[in-house]
Amino acid sequence: MQRPLARAMGLLTAFVVFQGAWFACVLGAAHGWPWAGAGAAAGAVALGIAFSARPAADIVLVAVAVVVGLVWDSAMLQLGWIAYVAPGPLPMLAPAWILALWALFAVTLREPLRALHGRPWLAALLGAVGGPLSYAAAARLGACRFADPVAPVALAVGWAVMTPLLLALARRVDRPSGPAAR
Repeated sequence: MQRPLARAMGLLTAFVVFQGAWFACVLGAAHGWPWAGAGAAAGAVALGIAFSARPAADIVLVAVAVVVGLVWDSAMLQLGWIAYVAPGPLPMLAPAWILALWALFAVTLREPLRALHGRPWLAALLGAVGGPLSYAAAARLGACRFADPVAPVALAVGWAVMTPLLLALARRVDRPSGPAAR
């Protein structure tokens, strides 16, 4: 009976760390300290990987998610749909604090969001709702703004596609490999 309790406590801890790092990134960007938030998120990601049962899988997920985030958020920026208050050293690209949020999201894909593995429609629905809500919350806290009314719709569509794809990757890299797995 202690194992389910330990798992629940681990998931609760992961949620609290995720939310704390999310707020550090968003509030850091909103108040002119984007690198502080990115550092907090990097620390949370490092902890997530350090305590992971499959650290190599989580590292792959972080790398892929950061690349996806770089492409996605840079496109949103270049299209003029979203504007960041702390744009970073390369203003045509997504800022580091946003990429830190993508890395943070990645460490939730394998274990905390395991219930969504193999449920692409549910993952798409949660992505379509959760993605835009996260950006809207960041906008309310002053870290970004929707520069075009199409932004929330684009975010919903994009996250409805990206969430199940990233979860499918998480499921794939989480599988044991080698002769014993076959």
